[in-house]
Amino acid sequence: MDASNYRRVPVGVVAPRDAEDVAAALRVCAAAGVPVVPRGGGTSIAGQATGTGVVLDLTRYMNALVSVDPAARTAVVQPGLVLDRLQDAVRRYGLTFGPDPSTHSRCTLGGMIGNNACGAHSVAWGTTADNVAELAVTAYGGATHRLGTGWSGAPQGLRELVEGNLAVLRTGMGGGFSRRISGYGGLDALLPERGAQLARAFCGSEGTLGVVTEAVVRLVEAPRAPVLAVLGYADESAAADAAAGLLPYRPLTLEGMAEDLVRGAAGLPRGGAWLFVEMRDEAAARELVRGADALDAVVVTDPAGRRALWRIREDAAGTATRLPGGEMAWPGWEDCAVPPARLGAYLREFRALLAAHGLRGSPYGHFGEGCVHVRIDFDLVSPAGVARFRAFSGDLADLVVAHGGSLSGEHGDGQARAELLPRMYGPEVIRLFGAYKDVWDPAGGMNPGMLVRPARLDENLRFAVLPATPFAGEVARCVGVAKCRTADVGGGPGVMCPSYRATGEEQHSTRGRARLLHEMLAGEIVRDGWRSAEVAEALDLCLSCKGCLSDCPVGVDMATYKSQFLHHHWSGRIRPLAHYALGGLPAWLRLIAALRMAGVVNAASRLLPVPGLTRERGLPELARVPFTRSLPAPPGGTPGRSPGEFGARVRAEPGSRPQGTAPTATLTATPTATPTATPTVILWPDTFTEYLAPEAGRAAARVLRAAGLTVTVPRGGTVCCALTYVSTGRLDRARKVLHRTLTAIGDVRAPVVVLEPSCAAALRTDLPALLPDDPRAARLAAAVRTFAEALEEYAPNWRPPRLDRAVAGQTHCHQHAVLGDAADRRLRERAGLVGELSGGCCGLAGNFGFEPGHHEVSVACAEEQLLPSLRAAGPDVLIQADGYSCRTQIAQLGGVRARHLAELLEEGLTADL
Repeated sequence: MDASNYRRVPVGVVAPRDAEDVAAALRVCAAAGVPVVPRGGGTSIAGQATGTGVVLDLTRYMNALVSVDPAARTAVVQPGLVLDRLQDAVRRYGLTFGPDPSTHSRCTLGGMIGNNACGAHSVAWGTTADNVAELAVTAYGGATHRLGTGWSGAPQGLRELVEGNLAVLRTGMGGGFSRRISGYGGLDALLPERGAQLARAFCGSEGTLGVVTEAVVRLVEAPRAPVLAVLGYADESAAADAAAGLLPYRPLTLEGMAEDLVRGAAGLPRGGAWLFVEMRDEAAARELVRGADALDAVVVTDPAGRRALWRIREDAAGTATRLPGGEMAWPGWEDCAVPPARLGAYLREFRALLAAHGLRGSPYGHFGEGCVHVRIDFDLVSPAGVARFRAFSGDLADLVVAHGGSLSGEHGDGQARAELLPRMYGPEVIRLFGAYKDVWDPAGGMNPGMLVRPARLDENLRFAVLPATPFAGEVARCVGVAKCRTADVGGGPGVMCPSYRATGEEQHSTRGRARLLHEMLAGEIVRDGWRSAEVAEALDLCLSCKGCLSDCPVGVDMATYKSQFLHHHWSGRIRPLAHYALGGLPAWLRLIAALRMAGVVNAASRLLPVPGLTRERGLPELARVPFTRSLPAPPGGTPGRSPGEFGARVRAEPGSRPQGTAPTATLTATPTATPTATPTVILWPDTFTEYLAPEAGRAAARVLRAAGLTVTVPRGGTVCCALTYVSTGRLDRARKVLHRTLTAIGDVRAPVVVLEPSCAAALRTDLPALLPDDPRAARLAAAVRTFAEALEEYAPNWRPPRLDRAVAGQTHCHQHAVLGDAADRRLRERAGLVGELSGGCCGLAGNFGFEPGHHEVSVACAEEQLLPSLRAAGPDVLIQADGYSCRTQIAQLGGVRARHLAELLEEGLTADL
């Protein structure tokens, strides 16, 4: 599967290391009569990266940037090179590669050549074919060709074919429309008056002619300070009508979107649809705004604001998969294109056609070139729905052709549209396409069923094999856009997908895991269901970071899928020892604390390995005195254990109250019913704070008191978020723990401050999901606040101590994915903490880093951002990490002590006294 609606099962996958391996594979396959499908990032929307023979994965090894010639403005690339890697390398020379699909962070140059990809900047710099100078190609059977301009390197018979069909090439290909991608749309580049451009004609052949093993691509000068003008219009048709009139201003981009995709995004001008127009400088942008007949407009000059608005456009491929009501929408007609002057009329008729078929979709795309992307709420499961899909496809093809357009303006035809090419091209052209294919591939072994002698557009639909279950519906959320295969997170806050970036293997990406779960549920290839060893292997390296929940455009939640799989996989069987040792961590630590044996366990763990855990890292030290036991005891009672009381109530100390508040009593343990003059918060004693890092709990209590809040702490060991049980798939046990917690905590009437981000995330999301029928679960989930959120919401006038220090460290994955860190950023800023915490994943991820076989990946994840940032930090830089796992990873791999934000602020309180 790729990013399309189609599924075909290959006989195998080969990852060649070089061109010689490619030739050898093609020789073997030709001798055996086995088809071959070359594959890049698998972001194809039309099904051309799926196949029944051997798939050549060109991303694993053939991904090098061979050379850059800044003077000639060219680069030599291998087919598996990700576009962003090329862009990063040539940026230092002030250059860029013009075509830039929205999948630029994971699409490959080979795939772009195969589809003749375009992107937002093609209005200025053209398609991939316009930017390719030479190609090294290996044909089915192993013959190699070097293609450029002129007939040198052409396969036997190609020149004769062209010279015998000059009239057809001159009159039948559709003229000079820039987005004519469908079919072998570049075949007229072989005309003598165009110089017989072999490389250009090969672009867009979708793997049906041969395999690109190397390419020489042209580079263009990157604008030094581009500016974004956003123009507002009444609706998408009005925006489309206006687009062609803006082309004389020579925009770098001219993109269109309507409000049903944007949904209240900040920073946009007034209107119901918008054109995103990038210009070379501010003067050009202002001139364009003056000349545009728009309802409203803004000009964005700062890079951060421009990136934020562009992110809306780039994420549209995922956003469009859900309609405003939440219904799924699917590809199939992602990229039709018509001449820009016809776009407004086409969109009006397109909307009418959707309505006539009872379908819905949200068009957007490259309005400056008349190219429209849309996902539609097809029913691709029931026979009636598939029949409607087929009927609509035929009608839409006729509409596109009636407007002088191309069935594909960017993504290629694949299986989705190749069957309809005779509606766009005459019979002479269709016959010529077949002859062109046969010259290159007489045996028909290269990607059969695409472009020539095509498969039906309603065959091989991937949804037909899935059962109608809620879990199957969740797995089907993955639409394959492959953002999880992003080459790197670029030093930014993104997390998804750390295991893929560590291994480079598809099965360890979010998409790869979703596809394996798809096959498990289908039961045709993976036949042992929930007991599947293949699925277990793929999920084993999932860190449960939840990065996909926030970073995936469609919100795939692989951490939850993993929990459900492990629950079924080990049901009725003895689990791995790590599931008992780490999954049951709260119970073990509670027992050790009750027996007051932390010191003994610490000594023993330094001498003896713990069964089921890796020997490649040491175990953290247990606190000799748990957090709640370290609180002052009520008269005649035990700290945090007073009978009949909810817990220890912690009140502000004299001298530490914020300005303008009345003094209160010293730290005491009192019943929760006691009236207070200040807001009350419940400080949650999570397992990590209670038994492993009580210093963070004490610091938080003191800071919250200093902010004027009354702090109530539940009795130690009585409450638990069940995180470790969830992450190891012990869901029945997790439900029991959560039921016990809800009973212990009672009716929550105050905000619950949770210091450990993973525990806060579990309470907000896993708790209500596991106990959907218990109203107490929803109330507790709604009461959860992070430390920074509580201070901002309940002590808004408090002024934190000024630390005025640089800070580095790690943002917890679950904070990024579930909780958000906006309040933390504001609190750090108010405290004078300057600097960014690392994004990505620290790599320890709770139990993950302690399980056998995970150490190498755990370290690789840390090396992506965290460890380099620690090495770059000077000796005076404070190291912050709110997650206990993150602090442990920093200590064990970085050799420095990281602290919770509460600890840093407490240090400032001490300095202020």
